[in-house]
Amino acid sequence: MQNPNGTILQLYHSGRFSAALHAFQSLSSCPTPAPLSAATYAALVAACSRLRSLSEARLVHRHILASPDARLVRNTVLNNHLITMYGRCAAPDSAHLVFDEMPVKNPVSWASVIAAHVQNRCSADALGLFSSMLRMGTAPDQFALGSAVRACAELGDVGVGRQVHAQAMKSANGSDLIVQNALVTMYSKSGLVGDGFSLFRRMREKDPISWGSIIAGFAQQGCETEALKIFSEMIAEGMHHPNEFHFGSVFRACGALGSLEHGEQIHSLSVKYRLDRNSHAGCSLSDMYARCKKLESARRVFYRIDAPDLVCWNSIINGCSVEGLLNDAMVLFSEMRDSDLRPDGITVRGLLCACVGCDALHHGRLVHSYLVKFGLDGEVSVCNSLLSMYARCMDFSSAMDVFNETREPDAVTWNSILTACVQHQHLDVVFKLFNLLHRSVPSLDRISLNNVLSASAELGYIEMVKQVHTYTFKVGLVNETMLSNGLIDTYAKCGSLDDATKIFEMMGTNCDVFSWSSLIVGYAQSGYARKALELFMRMRSLGVKPSHVTFVGVLTACSRVGFVDEGCYYYSIMEPEHGIVPTREHCSCVIDLLSRAGRLTEAAKFVDQMPFEPDIVMWKTLLAASKTHNDVEMGKRAAEGILHLDPSHSAAYVLLCNIYAASGDWKEFARLKKAMRSSGVRKSPGKSWVKLKGELKVFIVEDRSHPESEEIYTMLELVGMEMIKAGYVPKLSCKHDSFDHTYSDLSDEEMLTEYG
Repeated sequence: MQNPNGTILQLYHSGRFSAALHAFQSLSSCPTPAPLSAATYAALVAACSRLRSLSEARLVHRHILASPDARLVRNTVLNNHLITMYGRCAAPDSAHLVFDEMPVKNPVSWASVIAAHVQNRCSADALGLFSSMLRMGTAPDQFALGSAVRACAELGDVGVGRQVHAQAMKSANGSDLIVQNALVTMYSKSGLVGDGFSLFRRMREKDPISWGSIIAGFAQQGCETEALKIFSEMIAEGMHHPNEFHFGSVFRACGALGSLEHGEQIHSLSVKYRLDRNSHAGCSLSDMYARCKKLESARRVFYRIDAPDLVCWNSIINGCSVEGLLNDAMVLFSEMRDSDLRPDGITVRGLLCACVGCDALHHGRLVHSYLVKFGLDGEVSVCNSLLSMYARCMDFSSAMDVFNETREPDAVTWNSILTACVQHQHLDVVFKLFNLLHRSVPSLDRISLNNVLSASAELGYIEMVKQVHTYTFKVGLVNETMLSNGLIDTYAKCGSLDDATKIFEMMGTNCDVFSWSSLIVGYAQSGYARKALELFMRMRSLGVKPSHVTFVGVLTACSRVGFVDEGCYYYSIMEPEHGIVPTREHCSCVIDLLSRAGRLTEAAKFVDQMPFEPDIVMWKTLLAASKTHNDVEMGKRAAEGILHLDPSHSAAYVLLCNIYAASGDWKEFARLKKAMRSSGVRKSPGKSWVKLKGELKVFIVEDRSHPESEEIYTMLELVGMEMIKAGYVPKLSCKHDSFDHTYSDLSDEEMLTEYG
């Protein structure tokens, strides 16, 4: 190469950066390469910056250090270029090293090294350098000030940000557009969008970045309407053409507002500026349509994007997932893989969120297989999504497998598996995992504790509730409203209303509608109906707006004390006075209210007039009342309703058998017993538990899987024999004349012979 300096410079200035670096590397094959000038080295350093090539950057740097021209190592301008290069190549430590070894530093040197750290999210180090710069007496230029402000925005440290702002005001560069734009962005990102807007209004000069910063600030801080107004103002002024970032912000604002009309208008404007196909703007536009429930439009926009990146694919896949369109999301996922883009954790989390119910389990397992194949299953956030997916798809065993295989479970992992255990009624596992979690982490969060409270409420495990309560005092969570509400609810469900009331009274003004509702429901379900109604009146007098749970408690209370007319009144005012649309649970309460009072005809009429089909709970309420009031016809109707919904529901058969037996209709009784046997229907086994030596032991009727089952059944036989010796007579299920039998032990023929 005759003139390497000229060749390299010519290639660089023509934009052929890789070729320039290739020409530089070819010098090593020359026997006597010509020395390179400072300008050539500067061009090579700039080429490495443009290409973000760290390996070639280090090669050029080593060549400079090995140069016989000692002036190159001391060249301040060249060293500043090296600092910038390392910053852009994601090597801030190397940039800092170059800076430290510089014999002479100027303001550009400081600005470059500060920017190198901000670019690579080392904002605390950047502010440390900025502070050192001021102590050294070097006046910061607009670039150093702008970088320092951006560091404050990244850290969310508005206090230091205000100090940098004050420093900028004292500086000659404080009114520079770079500094002003950075300040607007910092205030907006820190939640002080009002301060940012005031500064924006005072700016004498504004560029597209200024407008984009304040529009994005309003959109990100929940002030979407203001973002749209500022965007309209920018368009009206006509001084600047909107870019893809402006459109991205306003499309997000429209999506958050659900404002399809504004979104469509701005869509037309983006077409005018030919930005609808841009990756950033197009992605936000597609997301806007998805948020506005216009998925067909979202898909059309997505497929028009010139080169959709991973963010675009994730957005459209997540849009389908949120709407429950699992098949569509899976098709998009397949297309994404065909486009040579590798999905990330956000992609699979979006897909897994759409997997709900047993029908979606197959798709969830396919996604899981993909994750294992490409090694993405090791990420904790992905494991958490898998765990939640299996729990939602009713596959608790697989959820436990995922939990056990998670290498470093975080708080979300633990809370997800605890929630799954509660949802799937594996309550004994909750306490085992909770003890393990307690030993594994320094402190427990409120979600973990609330899961344990939920399990304790199901089992009536009052000792555990008291332990959790004590723990809240120990770690300072006693004033946490969510946890206090959980304690009120659990104490009430365990029958310890005094403890529930004490916590309620201690909360004072922190009581919310959940606190009131939990205590009202607790009183109602424990039989203190009048206290529940008194508490409801007190709640209303204080102006606390009741929720749907509150009315469940009120209706339950009315049912327990026979206040039928009052209960019907409260039901009638729910929607017109409180805006609460009655749910199935409220309707169940009204059916129970009428049934307990023996007004079965009214209860049946209420069932017929409900806005939705009756469920099993409603039919069971009617069936139980039919037995109590010996209404055979109503009992038959209720039982048919249950068996229509669930042909294997044992309780319906058993209750209807009781009705037939109580009315003396033994032929129908025998027919139903025979139908039960031929259908393979068996009564669901009962479950009991006991705490022994600090461990919860769970027992199921006729279960032989317990490791100590032989000893348990032997002891039961011994206890039974002792009871008989002591004169115990088993409670009889039915009586006829002088004959006493437990009729479930008799065959159909024996029943007809005995009672027919």
